[in-house]
Amino acid sequence: MHNLFSDKKANGGQRNLRVGEEIRHALADIFMRGEVHSMDLFGASITVSEVRVSPDLKNATAFVMPLAGKNKESLLEALKKSSPELRHLVSKRVKLRHVPRISFALDDSYDEAERISNLLNKPEVVRDLKPEIEN
Repeated sequence: MHNLFSDKKANGGQRNLRVGEEIRHALADIFMRGEVHSMDLFGASITVSEVRVSPDLKNATAFVMPLAGKNKESLLEALKKSSPELRHLVSKRVKLRHVPRISFALDDSYDEAERISNLLNKPEVVRDLKPEIEN
């Protein structure tokens, strides 16, 4: 039996991913071209690693990181202040009936990956991960 609800849910998830990726590309382009009028963002190299869109497509969270992780908190504050302008600039690039409200968060996935890598390289962990040599 064909379940319409699950198909609709799956397609909605795909749409959210697609919209998030479109917004991520638009934001990356805006930052690369320096189109934001905020002096706090002037010349800042910002990586947009991911954009997550809510199921209703009304809100989006952009995960960002400045180059080399410098001035993270001040960058985040400047992005929050510039959010309405960034939404307007995104609306010119992404064809949607309603562009989601964009909030910004620091991407800590790189820090988390480094932490896990450091844990896995600890001598006691390496020792436990090595297969025992049979006699």
